Amino acid sequence: MCGIYVSNIVENASEAKSKLEQIKFRGPDCTGILEVGNIVFGHLRLAILDLDVRSNQPFVHDNLIIVFNGEIYNYLDIKKELVACGYSFHTNSDTEVLIIAYQEWGVGCLDKLNGMFAFSIYNKQTNTLFVARDRLGVKPLYYSWDNGKIEICSQLRPIADEKTINASAVSMFLELTYIPSPFTIYNEVKKLPPGNYMYVDLNSNELTISEYWNLKKVQLVNISYDEAKTELKKLLADAVKIRLQSDVPIGTFLSGGIDSALVTSIASSVAGNTVNTYSIGFDESKYDESRLAETYSSILGTNHTTIKCTPEDVIKHIPQLIGVYDEPFADSSALPSILLASITRQHVTVALSGDGGDESFIGYNYFEWIRKFAYFLKIPGFMRGILGARIIGKIFPKAAKYTELLSISTIHEFILEIFRGFNSITLVREDSWFKHYAKYFQLSNDVYQNAADLNIKLWLENDSNVKVDRASMASSIEVRSPFLDYRIIEFARSLPISFRYRKGVRKKILRDLLKEYIAEDIFTAPKKGFAIPISSWIRNELREEFMQTLSDEFLRTVPNLNVKKFKMMIDAHLNGTRDYSSYIWRVYVLAKWYEEFGFYQGHEKK
Repeated sequence: MCGIYVSNIVENASEAKSKLEQIKFRGPDCTGILEVGNIVFGHLRLAILDLDVRSNQPFVHDNLIIVFNGEIYNYLDIKKELVACGYSFHTNSDTEVLIIAYQEWGVGCLDKLNGMFAFSIYNKQTNTLFVARDRLGVKPLYYSWDNGKIEICSQLRPIADEKTINASAVSMFLELTYIPSPFTIYNEVKKLPPGNYMYVDLNSNELTISEYWNLKKVQLVNISYDEAKTELKKLLADAVKIRLQSDVPIGTFLSGGIDSALVTSIASSVAGNTVNTYSIGFDESKYDESRLAETYSSILGTNHTTIKCTPEDVIKHIPQLIGVYDEPFADSSALPSILLASITRQHVTVALSGDGGDESFIGYNYFEWIRKFAYFLKIPGFMRGILGARIIGKIFPKAAKYTELLSISTIHEFILEIFRGFNSITLVREDSWFKHYAKYFQLSNDVYQNAADLNIKLWLENDSNVKVDRASMASSIEVRSPFLDYRIIEFARSLPISFRYRKGVRKKILRDLLKEYIAEDIFTAPKKGFAIPISSWIRNELREEFMQTLSDEFLRTVPNLNVKKFKMMIDAHLNGTRDYSSYIWRVYVLAKWYEEFGFYQGHEKK
């Protein structure tokens, strides 16, 4: 787990090192800089495998130079293949395996990799760069390109000099709480999409981006439920096992949810020693799952640590939130994630998590909303207006105006509203991002799978994976999620929806697997989510902080913000009539981001 940097526009190695210092937390063990002609390669190392200095980067093999962030979990299998091809190795690292795999198979090496990664390989003979990102976008990769001038980095801040704000991206953020790829907050910087590689010819100044993996049209497997459960258990066991490979201490994040409990259960059964587990708790019982996590720990025999989160912890970590996420990011669960990672790092360097289970196995509440809204659409149009407010209110009581949902005529429109949060605080809807994601409604005839696919490609990459990567790397800890193994993603999509969502029971097949380790009556409590009680905190402990930050002067600087509507939301929230904490939080985060990065009304740096 590291940070990478490649550029042909910096003046020297010292300038590149200065840029990497801004994200030193990604790799505190070693900073490596290499100049080759007019190209500078930089690397920040968090040593996980083969701790010897021989595996430091930039790593050179023959005419190739690599900087690599991530882990290749099946590198030992690939290494065996390469040894059979006649190659010899001088380290025990996955880095050397990766660069030799590229030498042997070229772009075809990507099909062999099982891991989370973002890397750049330079060929000195051809003066070309090969840049790739993992299938699910677990590891980040940003780049700027201007007629042969290129900068590549694991984070946005080091390559943000003299960049201008993308007003459309601000609107995307206000609607989605994040900025989806390929966009960033800056006009001049892009994200390389997951499952894509970039080829840069520095002779002809040509850059091309190609896709090597994506979700495919669903083809259901013809197997029984019990056969599916057996195969899934086998896949999960292997996904956990290969993610336990480490030359440093390792543990798991354990919440009250099914996914982390199942990962921890399997890890405890295959690890060969007592597993260290970590969870976070709150004083407010509505959000606290720590007691249930402690119960799981007792049953599984883990060495457990619970970290309590208070409003004071939130205030203390807000500057870190803005600093490590680089661009506006308004998933409030990033704050407890940062706190959890910071405490966990005192004990281990690698942690397994349950991220990704909800996306593939139909785990979110909104799948139930989709079911109910589908029934609502069957009501003749003239009757919807009469019954609409009452019915819609029961489906989604947080919707500000039920009448806005009455105009929705298709289930796909409703799914999009789910991802937008049902309320717009922008003057005009920003839809340019959707052209990159609309195709995921076409891969299945089942609306639940449509929603799950959009979740995998839109929310998982741009919210969940970003949250976990930045929160963990802020404390130099590596997080690995078995549910993000592409084999499990592909297998889950091949299963009938009834195997995953049956009679209102979400994640059916995962629940049945977990019963083999923990009694069902223990884990059937409703999932509370990894959230913080931000709604009440805005009204109470953090009220003064929010009101000072969300001044009229600032609100007028935000492109396309419906200031009048937003101020009405603030008033309604503070007097307790509605919960608009999600919208208040995202504008607050934007304000803090403006403050951190020095932007004002003209959208230029001070």
